[in-house]
Amino acid sequence: MKDFFKYVLATIVGMLIMGLFTFLMFFIMLIALSASSGTGKVTDGSVLRIELKGTLSDQTVDNPLAQLLGNKNLMQQGLDNILEAIKEAKTNDAVKGIYIDAGAMMSDYASAEELRKALLDFKTSKKFIVAYGDNYSQGAYYVCSVADKVLINPEGMLDIHGVASTPIFYKELLDKVGVKMQVFRVGTYKSAVEPFIATEMSPANREQVTSYINDIWKVISTDISKSRSINVDSLNAIVDRYVMFQDSKEYKALKLVDQLTYIDEVRDMLRKMSGEERVTFVSPAQLAELHKGAADGETIAVYYASGNIVDEATSTAFGSESEIVGQKVIKDLDELAENEYIKAVVIRINSGGGSAYASEQMHRAISQLKKKKPVVVSMGGLAASGGYYMSCAADYIVAEPTTITGSIGIFGLIPDVSGLMTNKLGLHFDVVKTNEASDFGNMGRSFNEKESAALQAYVERGYGLFLKRVAEGRKMQTANVDSIAQGRVWTGSQALGLHLVDKLGTLDDAIAEAAKRAKVDKYQAVSFPIPLPWYMQLNDALSRDYLENHMQMALGEYYEPLRYVYSIKGKDCLQAKIPFEPNLK
Repeated sequence: MKDFFKYVLATIVGMLIMGLFTFLMFFIMLIALSASSGTGKVTDGSVLRIELKGTLSDQTVDNPLAQLLGNKNLMQQGLDNILEAIKEAKTNDAVKGIYIDAGAMMSDYASAEELRKALLDFKTSKKFIVAYGDNYSQGAYYVCSVADKVLINPEGMLDIHGVASTPIFYKELLDKVGVKMQVFRVGTYKSAVEPFIATEMSPANREQVTSYINDIWKVISTDISKSRSINVDSLNAIVDRYVMFQDSKEYKALKLVDQLTYIDEVRDMLRKMSGEERVTFVSPAQLAELHKGAADGETIAVYYASGNIVDEATSTAFGSESEIVGQKVIKDLDELAENEYIKAVVIRINSGGGSAYASEQMHRAISQLKKKKPVVVSMGGLAASGGYYMSCAADYIVAEPTTITGSIGIFGLIPDVSGLMTNKLGLHFDVVKTNEASDFGNMGRSFNEKESAALQAYVERGYGLFLKRVAEGRKMQTANVDSIAQGRVWTGSQALGLHLVDKLGTLDDAIAEAAKRAKVDKYQAVSFPIPLPWYMQLNDALSRDYLENHMQMALGEYYEPLRYVYSIKGKDCLQAKIPFEPNLK
């Protein structure tokens, strides 16, 4: 018996030592990985390697844990880092060119368009760009089509299919479980509620979606046409042939790619083009740090605001990522206003909206900020509804042609679960009250006529305030704003003609405009809010980032709608939100 306990104790001690050793090795790997992405001299003959895989977001989040735990398709990359790296590669003599490793990139079209423009600018340096992929998603191909050489594996697949919007409708599912959505809205096109009360798009919604997806496809097809020297009509004919299922030899015959090659042949090609016996790849993170380190001049703050607009940070089974928390943004903008070293602020907005209350409070904060220094908005893939509510407070608005914006409208969406409670679960409710409104919100019944009228009036007041804010910010008559509002969604290029934005351009164009308004010639752009270092994010990364990315990859286009349904019970009654998740394919 003594030996038995001795062996058990030895086993436990061994397991503890092994666990401690594994834990220490894990941290050593993290530290080594973090250190490897730091600054340092770039070897002559280097090639910048850009991987179009995983999720492309506006701002880089320092999270080496994702690199250790997940495959590259689950990683999140920052557009800001890649753009800075391309600028450095353009002027750094040690960097001979860019290699794009294509794949399945999850990105909005405006971000892809901005990346593509940066690559076009890089080409003026006369350095090479080579793109290769085993498989190209449409977004990745759109970016890669600008390359000097577009290469694909002989057994690879190229997916180019046009643009479609595929909203999901939940009405019949809700009917089956006895839940009815009570809707209060203003705006012919404010169709955020449609998935909960209908089984297909309304005519007005179909009209607006048709308009903006055609406008987006026009930009994409025109850009590819120019880069690949393919007539736009011919390109559309190719797309209609389900080109993704064609033999890869057809890709070359159709001029979609330049060559069918294996990866070893690509390496040989890069060796010759870089003039080196061995290809030395450099990461966007390393070049971006070099570029930032060389910057000087006055400071222009670039404040990133991405995700759903909420009053307070939420935490759900779907994570708390990608949120614009009203209270935090107000605090951050107040600090930027008081910082005498910051001469102007660019707010990069990528949001389909959310809480109308939080949108109004942030509008106020932006209005106060611009009293002290110039404020310019740079719109990303989405700057609609609450995202536009924020934007219209700025001095100047810059959007990409493929940005989705507008959606000036308000709605309220409150579930009536009385059918579920009574008919399905057998629960019954009674009430004794002192006043008419004492049991308002009673989950045992739907709203009565007076309650519905009060809520509708509340929504209409919110819409009226939204119109007023846009009219003030854009120096327009309220009636004119109303005529182009009604919840309708526009692309950036359409919004320019409607005076909802001031210029079509990139984040760099917005920064240049801010510097001009601040009357500074030499400047550096500094990102805010400054992300926490990776070791402070470790707990969140373990519990959320890795699982969140897996869930997003698994659910695909269904991720955001299901995330919204899950969290709807905690949302503010009054919502300034885009019609629905665009689900653009």
